[in-house]
Amino acid sequence: MNRFNAITLLVVTYLVVWVQATFNEFRDLTGVQLDLLPSLVVYTALRSNLGGLISVAVFGGLLFDSVSANPLGVTMLPLFVGGSLIQQAREFILREQAYAQMILGLATSAAVPLVSLLILINVDAKPLIGWFSLWQWLVTSVMGAAFTPLWFRIFDAIALVLNYRPVGQSSFRPDREIKRGR
Repeated sequence: MNRFNAITLLVVTYLVVWVQATFNEFRDLTGVQLDLLPSLVVYTALRSNLGGLISVAVFGGLLFDSVSANPLGVTMLPLFVGGSLIQQAREFILREQAYAQMILGLATSAAVPLVSLLILINVDAKPLIGWFSLWQWLVTSVMGAAFTPLWFRIFDAIALVLNYRPVGQSSFRPDREIKRGR
């Protein structure tokens, strides 16, 4: 992973948390706060190295906790664990297939809030849990599954626009001998 990709990931992580905290239209419509960090962690786990995964999990988790009612640092561990499990098995995953990306996004978007809830219960934070929490968990999981393939398309488009394109094949063959002289 080069510096450009790392900076792009961190900027997008910041923008994701900002959008989640700022725009309330989806929350007003469904009653659920949109959480796109687990789907971004899935993208990072499949396309980046361990340093990129750690930076997105720590930076995104701290930003998310700073704008939510969570104690600072609660979201970092579930994001990192979800991403590291995917990253360890990424050789066996069909990472370019949209349905595989959706399944991974669904699983991670479902697991991260549950692990965060277990951590909150263990630190005596007294989270609000009720029947409506099941609806919120389902919508968050489905939206994470829907957004995961979009991250792959968004970052591919960014790379296509801002990265150097590889040089095309030359007509010169390296095994050809050129005779020079007079």
